[in-house]
Amino acid sequence: MISLIFGLFIIIGIIFSIFSGNIGNMSNVIVKSASDTFNIITGLFPLMALWLGIMNIASKSGFLKKLTHLLRPLLNLLFPDVPKDSKALEYVSSNIIMNMFGLGNAATPMGIKALKSLKELNNNSTTASDSMITFLVLNTTGFTIIPTTIISYRLMYGSSNPSAITPICIIASLLGSIVGILINLIMKKVFRWHS
Repeated sequence: MISLIFGLFIIIGIIFSIFSGNIGNMSNVIVKSASDTFNIITGLFPLMALWLGIMNIASKSGFLKKLTHLLRPLLNLLFPDVPKDSKALEYVSSNIIMNMFGLGNAATPMGIKALKSLKELNNNSTTASDSMITFLVLNTTGFTIIPTTIISYRLMYGSSNPSAITPICIIASLLGSIVGILINLIMKKVFRWHS
């Protein structure tokens, strides 16, 4: 569906540029955006590779398990219907930890595994469980301690202090997560919108 919507946007843009006489500008924008995309990829890749390597070392050394153990009380509170020894909680905590380090793309596989595990606990129902919805809220709001991607962009575009945005990102993402969880609880307890 998303590809259909974006395809429609592209077609509308081309038609509009033809009728408005901006076909030359459209060609320039296409070439420039291809160049910008290449620069973004080459700028982001080293930093993402570094953090993915650090997360891989953390996983193999057992540090990720220790962080997961620290998150257990919070996860047990947020996911009361998930058994405490479930693999789903490990996937959820790994996803949260990766998001905390600003590795949204790297967190995606763990997020998919977490949702699959939560769906299995929900008897593979086509209706999302409370735990699945809570996980989606946590994943979407994504509390971040180190905004790796934003720092990379700022570094790539010549910022004199690329990490200056870090405190603001921590505050904004923490508030976003708190508000998301509160709205989730209100929907679940008061309006009973969840399954």
